[in-house]
Order: sequence, then structure tokens, then C-alpha cells
Amino acid sequence: MDKEQAVRMLESLKNKEVEEIFVAKQDFMDFRELLVVRQDFKHIRGIAQRGGDVIFRYMDEARS
Repeated sequence: MDKEQAVRMLESLKNKEVEEIFVAKQDFMDFRELLVVRQDFKHIRGIAQRGGDVIFRYMDEARS
């Protein structure tokens, strides 16, 4: 996964074009770099899967 693809995925999640996005274990650290600098970072929830993959969902209210 390249950075442009990750940004597109996050934007489509934010705009509710998709309900969730799947990030494979090998792409997680690169994806995370882009995720943590976003202003809406606290609206995005990651759900760890067995094996190290993560599913991300966008929440209407920011987590604390």
C-alpha cells in the first residue's frame, strides 16, 4: 500500500463511502504514520484481528 492509496482509503472512510477499511499487518506501520497526524484521528477506531491485521471504522463522536 502506498501513501496515496492510504489517504484515499481514509478519506473514503471519513466521507462514509465505505463502512470500514482493512489494513494488512505488513502495511500497518506505514498506514499508522498517516493516520496519527490526521485531525480526525480520534474519530477512527482500529479493531485488531487475529494475525495482526486491523479493521478501521469511522465514529461520529471522537473517542476520549
